[in-house]
Amino acid sequence: MSNDQPAIRLGLIGAGAWGRVIIRTINEMTGVELVRVGSSNPLTPSLVGPGCAVLSDWTEVLNPNDIHGVIIATPPARHFDMVREAMAANIPVMVEKPLTLSVRDAVSLRQVATVSQGLVMVDHTHLGHPAFRAIKEFSGAVGPIRAIRAHAGNRGPFRSDVSVLWDWGPHDLAMCIDLLDSGIEYASAIVTERRETPEGVGETVDLRLDFSDDVDARIVLSNLLPEKRRVFAVHFDRLVMVYNPLRPQALTIHPPTDHFAFPEDDGQPIELPEEQPLANAIMTFAMAIAGEVNDLGSLNLGVDVVAALARCQASLDERAAADKQGKTS
Repeated sequence: MSNDQPAIRLGLIGAGAWGRVIIRTINEMTGVELVRVGSSNPLTPSLVGPGCAVLSDWTEVLNPNDIHGVIIATPPARHFDMVREAMAANIPVMVEKPLTLSVRDAVSLRQVATVSQGLVMVDHTHLGHPAFRAIKEFSGAVGPIRAIRAHAGNRGPFRSDVSVLWDWGPHDLAMCIDLLDSGIEYASAIVTERRETPEGVGETVDLRLDFSDDVDARIVLSNLLPEKRRVFAVHFDRLVMVYNPLRPQALTIHPPTDHFAFPEDDGQPIELPEEQPLANAIMTFAMAIAGEVNDLGSLNLGVDVVAALARCQASLDERAAADKQGKTS
């Protein structure tokens, strides 16, 4: 967007932990302006500019005469109703991951967007990181992807509304699906650790996904780690590219490893532009609004991620039912 164009006026529904990050990010950006926030938190007015209205009723944010688009950053259980209401008001939407908590709801939103030609984007934030974009760009030049290994989590959060799978899983699944652009032939999940903590129930979940192009992905998710971790390793025949946004050098290249393990060497760092992935996602949304682009690519990915999560959840449910049956038999 050029500097002489008027700013895209955005609304925001939800000012929790991630919503506050969105507010700070927009405050530091040019070309976008936050003008309405739906929040009942009494601290929210102190976070926004003087020209931004803070409204306790989220439906009042959806004023097509005042905003060009809306960002939804609420608990996932509320995404379906809010996205549907925004589309009914002909307002473009960017919604936080996951799109919904069921495949039926995700597909329903896509059907509405297809018929109405509405813009709905899902913020899988890591797709906008320069390191991930570099992996995607280089993958065509260094040969086919052979395997993906990922490990993500932290000490918490311990949520009552979503499990570790649905909280941490969307990021890594979105990266896998976006990189491979092929169908998932097999998906399973198993809980390898579960225990009570003073903050709530914590667990570690191992995911296995086999893609139709003979690539297997192994992802470990946990809220029982001593500190935050995010490592996403993409294995090729001649090298391994590792994305780790928690390191000063977020992208490194390593020699190939046996059994597709995580590389143990420091690797060769790759210089990247200094960009914030969330700012990139918001600007992509703003540019789509300005250009009146209603591409379904982001929404299709959001649906695919929910479908993959649901398959992993079904695997967990089957194992839990089998374990319960074994204890009662």
